[in-house]
Amino acid sequence: MKDALYLLPPGFEGHGRREYCPECAELWGFLHYFPAIRDDLEIVHQPIDHPRPGLVARLGPGEWNCPTLILADASPHVAPERIRTANGVRYLDSARAIGAYYAARYGLAVPRSG
Repeated sequence: MKDALYLLPPGFEGHGRREYCPECAELWGFLHYFPAIRDDLEIVHQPIDHPRPGLVARLGPGEWNCPTLILADASPHVAPERIRTANGVRYLDSARAIGAYYAARYGLAVPRSG
């Protein structure tokens, strides 16, 4: 089983106009910097409207943030301070936490902060 990365689609209707999610776009950029990681991912697009059914089915009610990376059972336990759990599932729910997780897992560059 692969890690599952839940993202909003590249363009969606919101507030009467076409929009994109800046954090989801950040992860698309990260995957272009390090394309080998994409081969280890299942990418799942979620609708903009809440609740987002794919995430709620995996994590439970109220858990629908995008981006979210749900870790496969066999995925290593690195960067544990950033990993959350719900319904017995390990996950990360921000672009920076996901980038830091993959940096620790694969020895990649870390996201710049502040």
